[in-house]
Amino acid sequence: MTETLYQSDISSLPLIGRGKVRENYAVGDDKLLIVTSDRLSAFDVVMSEAIPKKGQVLNRMSNFWFRKLESIVANHLTGIEPESVVSERERSQVQGRAVVAKRLKPIMLEAVVRGYLAGSGWKEYQATGSICGIRLPSGLRNAERLPEPIFTPARKAALGEHDENVDFETISKEIGASLAEKIRSISLQLYRAASDYAATRGILIADTKFEFGLDDQGELVLMDEVLTADSSRFWPVEGYAPGANPPSFDKQFVRDYLESVPGWMKTAPPPRLPPEIVAKTSAKYCEALERLTC
Repeated sequence: MTETLYQSDISSLPLIGRGKVRENYAVGDDKLLIVTSDRLSAFDVVMSEAIPKKGQVLNRMSNFWFRKLESIVANHLTGIEPESVVSERERSQVQGRAVVAKRLKPIMLEAVVRGYLAGSGWKEYQATGSICGIRLPSGLRNAERLPEPIFTPARKAALGEHDENVDFETISKEIGASLAEKIRSISLQLYRAASDYAATRGILIADTKFEFGLDDQGELVLMDEVLTADSSRFWPVEGYAPGANPPSFDKQFVRDYLESVPGWMKTAPPPRLPPEIVAKTSAKYCEALERLTC
């Protein structure tokens, strides 16, 4: 197994595309090989440094949640071993960090669910008293638990661009009211089930995002990654108190560092990450995996 993998190079399969963290390769006409690299993006900018073990951690965490939540919605897993679809010399690139998934028609939507007030939601609430058109009680503090989880969708942006928060009515017009309502309902079910479990393992899931696609029969399928430290904001239960940003197990640690870099405008090229930030980020991802799955 490679120690770090900044970018995969699988020549035995056709490359479909590279994302911020993952590469997708075609496996026949109906499946994909999805390789999770050790790249990290923050503020939609890909950092120049690889984070050791990050790809394996994200892959294991996603697979754990896909299987745990499969009674709520179907997912993209096929059960085919990634090592079986690449050449022998390429196996080290996929070992522990890849899946063979169903090929789906993606819905260009970030299905965001928030259970706590944080990040861009906190900033929007301060400015408007609402998030994505959802009016919230006055007087809430940073990191405070919301009265109930809310669905706050975002349009997926092109690589290097920022996702755009939109209200539910806008999404309903763009993808259809029935599909939008189904995505909202399932996303809230997934969040509640995951939050209840995570709390028993000492982790609060402040917010998360899901991605969905449609199969050949038009059925909704959960895809990409799910409830990882990349797609979620994880806080430790111990010491949690509203009013300030809690310590986290996710890439908020990197975001906080980048916010302290003078003059960086959250556009490429990114600042260099110091070795201690890289090491601490890797440790936080590993701790989140251990808490949730061991």
